[in-house]
Amino acid sequence: MNLPKIYKILILLLVSITIYSCSVRKYIPENEYLYRGATINYIDTVNTISYNEVKQEVESVLYPQPNSKFLGMYPGLYFYYKAQREKPGFINKFLNKKIGEEPVYYSSVELEETNELINNRLENNGFFYNKISSESILDSVSKTGKAKYTIELKKPYVLQTFKLEEDSLSIADSLEIVSKLKTALKKSNIQKGMRFDLAALKSERERLDTYLKQEGYYNFNSDFLIFEADTNVYKDKRFDLYLRFKDNVPSKSKVPYKLNDVDIYPNESIVTQNQLKDTITLDSLDFIESGTFFKPKKLSPYVLLKPGQRYNPTLSKYTSRRLSSIGTYKFINIRYEENDTLIHKDGFRYLDAVIELSPLNKRSLRAETQFVTKSNNFTGPGIGLTYTNRNWFKGGEQLNISGNVGYERQFSSGDQSGLSSLTLGLEASLTFPRLLFPIIDVNKRFKYSIPQTKVSIGADYLNRSEYYSLNSYNTSFGYIWKANRYITHQLNPININYLKLGNITDAFQTILDENEFLEKSFEQQFIAGLTYSFTYSQLVDTYRKGAFKFDFNFDIAGNTLSLFDQKSSDGNTNEFLGLVYSQYIKGDIDFSYKYKLNDKGQQLVGRIFSGLGYSYGNSEALPYVKQYFSGGPYSVRAFSIRGVGPGSYEPTEDTDDYSAYFDRAGDIRLEANLEYRFPLFQYVNGAFFTDAGNVWLLRENEDLPGGEFSSNFINELGIGVGLGVRVDIQGFVIRLDLASPIKKPAKSFNFEYDSPVLNFAIGYPF
Repeated sequence: MNLPKIYKILILLLVSITIYSCSVRKYIPENEYLYRGATINYIDTVNTISYNEVKQEVESVLYPQPNSKFLGMYPGLYFYYKAQREKPGFINKFLNKKIGEEPVYYSSVELEETNELINNRLENNGFFYNKISSESILDSVSKTGKAKYTIELKKPYVLQTFKLEEDSLSIADSLEIVSKLKTALKKSNIQKGMRFDLAALKSERERLDTYLKQEGYYNFNSDFLIFEADTNVYKDKRFDLYLRFKDNVPSKSKVPYKLNDVDIYPNESIVTQNQLKDTITLDSLDFIESGTFFKPKKLSPYVLLKPGQRYNPTLSKYTSRRLSSIGTYKFINIRYEENDTLIHKDGFRYLDAVIELSPLNKRSLRAETQFVTKSNNFTGPGIGLTYTNRNWFKGGEQLNISGNVGYERQFSSGDQSGLSSLTLGLEASLTFPRLLFPIIDVNKRFKYSIPQTKVSIGADYLNRSEYYSLNSYNTSFGYIWKANRYITHQLNPININYLKLGNITDAFQTILDENEFLEKSFEQQFIAGLTYSFTYSQLVDTYRKGAFKFDFNFDIAGNTLSLFDQKSSDGNTNEFLGLVYSQYIKGDIDFSYKYKLNDKGQQLVGRIFSGLGYSYGNSEALPYVKQYFSGGPYSVRAFSIRGVGPGSYEPTEDTDDYSAYFDRAGDIRLEANLEYRFPLFQYVNGAFFTDAGNVWLLRENEDLPGGEFSSNFINELGIGVGLGVRVDIQGFVIRLDLASPIKKPAKSFNFEYDSPVLNFAIGYPF
């Protein structure tokens, strides 16, 4: 069997792990037992319901954690032992560093201390006077040991009444805070009949603290509140709960605060600190700056803090986020200064809010160079330049002008060797950090962040030698806004693309003549419609063990134009301003889930993609640029770009590769990916993955037999497996993935290890 070298290394490594990590018993020192965890047996003396959350909390105190097993083996423990030898060898040292685990022996288990911890957790959850016992279970044959804990649960204490002890506030200036607390307690999660729960009491105390701060109590602290439980009144394990203030709570902590002045420094830096500044008052806000860096009228809507308001940390947080979203500022600092130490006649004390804004460099020029190797054997360099102005009209408007040049050439044996591709692109976009149309009160409608308006225009030129040249022009107008930290919307009510195919060679014309479906897709030169995208992502929460991301994209074109069109000269299609336009509807969803296996950087990532496009009216097929394709570095990596589908279709032997490249697209796309990621060295990660997917046509096409979607689509999936190496330097990722097919569409499983596909890409695939 003539396996590629990289597969031989992988198989040898797996065999070695399997043979040698089955047993580590011979390495366990004398008089030691390998710890294999603990079991807990609950004896419920009162037939209470299952308290799963309590059991989980009890299990969390079991210490230590036993060594991990995989298919009955201890690979981590095995390579740790091997690495302790006098001459461990490079492989053992490397594997110990990546997956090695120090042995956990039963001698490190402290039964009595664990008994106390278990009892503490049970008491925190209302179970008092429990009986807890423990024993050791040692196996001298396997040299392993386990701990067994037996818990005899008693009836838990439950709440009878919950009251606010008003007598703990004896001064007149505390009357309002008592009223506020009474209002807050109406929505309390602590209710009659609930089991005593220390965590719930702590959570309630934090909730009350947050509520009071939002009501203006600037100097309040959750530590000023205390819960007291009284069990003396009842004999059946009920208790009364009282909420009161601790003794000697500072007087200023019981008094609400209002904002007196709101001072904004739009251009605060080391250079401007000592400059003479003018003050402009607008909307009761004081803008203090030297000259005009940012127009007060444009900056005012981002600030939710106003003089006369009660202090509210939520509004402060929202203001900071809104100012940051402009894109002009590097640092946003909001601080408060107590105005005086006296209580005013209105019962409030006063604060001054100071907002200091430190800007980014107004202008920047970024250059990017790249060298691309694609799975269709096209290779070549590219260069891009981007000019940015972050405050063009002194209202936070961001102007981006970018241009790019790319050249690719196909280096391979065969008829297609020497084909080249030249791309030129120029795009300008202007982002307004506010809504332009329609004009609404953003402070009432959008508390979390202010939507942005983006206008863009661009032109691209593509010249594929031996085939055609393509000029494309695009413009769009739309809105981007974040509903909260997880959800982002983008709506483009105006999205126009115009494509003009030119310099068609005889070879490409032959391709079009032989495929009517492809010809129709290239005829649609004018695309005007609406696009919308929705993103929900939990990846912003880095603390999550598991996080998912969901993307939905919707695209519809041609409906508005159909109201103003007219018949073309041949009478077969309709035109707008003399141009044949497209009519279609298209939507797709992309769902991915990332799960952290441990704190060593090992992750399991899964993805599902589903997309559907439907042409109608003026279009017999989706425009070529809107069709789906499968294969390549961001898709099914065991196949080259457009190397699979549609359906079970395969080009005939007399079809050249480049002709097939145009054919292999469709109206439907389904894909699934599963990837295991793990660290190798600093900044270098590895991955094992499997991909499956294909594209299909909604309508039968005689030129593409087997391409139509049917109930047999599962058997028409292309499936591949592979491994990859990624260089990840602070989020910039260079990726190499090597994959081989294990199943081609409409064929049986066959691992084609001798024909792997190498993918080079920037960024993770999903």
